[in-house]
Amino acid sequence: MFPAVLTTILFSVSILFASKSARLVGPMQANVSRLLLAMLLLGIWAHGWGIGMSGVGLPWFLLSGLIGFGLGDICMFGALSHIGPRLTILLTQCLAAPIATVGEYLLLGTRPSAGELLLGGIILLGVGIALAPDKHWEGDTSRFRFGVLLGIGSAFGQAFGAVFSRRGYAACQAIHASIDGGTVAYQRISAGVLTTLLFWGVLIALGKSREVRHSQKVWSASAGYIVFNALAGPTLGVACFQWALMVAPSVQVLPIVATAPLLTMALAWGIEGAKPTRRTMIGATVAVMGTAGLAWMQSK
Repeated sequence: MFPAVLTTILFSVSILFASKSARLVGPMQANVSRLLLAMLLLGIWAHGWGIGMSGVGLPWFLLSGLIGFGLGDICMFGALSHIGPRLTILLTQCLAAPIATVGEYLLLGTRPSAGELLLGGIILLGVGIALAPDKHWEGDTSRFRFGVLLGIGSAFGQAFGAVFSRRGYAACQAIHASIDGGTVAYQRISAGVLTTLLFWGVLIALGKSREVRHSQKVWSASAGYIVFNALAGPTLGVACFQWALMVAPSVQVLPIVATAPLLTMALAWGIEGAKPTRRTMIGATVAVMGTAGLAWMQSK
């Protein structure tokens, strides 16, 4: 499962750059900027060496992008500004695994075993332990709760984005058609960009957008974070993610990717000095142990 492990590393790095850029220019502008850059890079690959915007799985990959890149990432960037990168990626990656298990059963008929359901419950328990508010939480409880809801929405986007991608690969395999992960990532991100821009336009029309114009100095300071986020997340990270989904079910891939929170915590601690609390580490460890057990069970 090398592509899943590589995805985990890239996603862990990406979330830190995403958090930095979201703080500097706002969540919506940071998200749109990195998606547009990633779409340009992936488009060069897809139209130069892939099959571009074509293929029998295209409708499913577009739907996957709408759910994953669009709605899922909107929730993720909103959660980043409310509960920070550590808790956001913990919610997104760990909850995505059990949600995807249910999704694959409903859409593809992949029936989870009793052991898989038990391990899914352990994952939820670990997330609950890590997310319970404590004395180190700065801010009001309502902001925390809203951030958690956004994180759960991000998890649903990650999960069903993966499930619909699996459905697209199934359509390709049914006619023995081949497609690479970079092309799939391009098809998905195209739908995600349109969804995000539409959502932003609605917010502006309703007067609900809190995004402000920034000076060239601010954009220059955030440019590096946006570029590295685009490369590690929606470009290379998602290409590896699609590569992993091409060769294994989402109920095997997502549990491995869900181990990203521990790496993100270590990176945030080393780079930002954001030392996680003991309870957060215990909860994260329980969640990751559950996901590791799920991955082991699926490998058998």
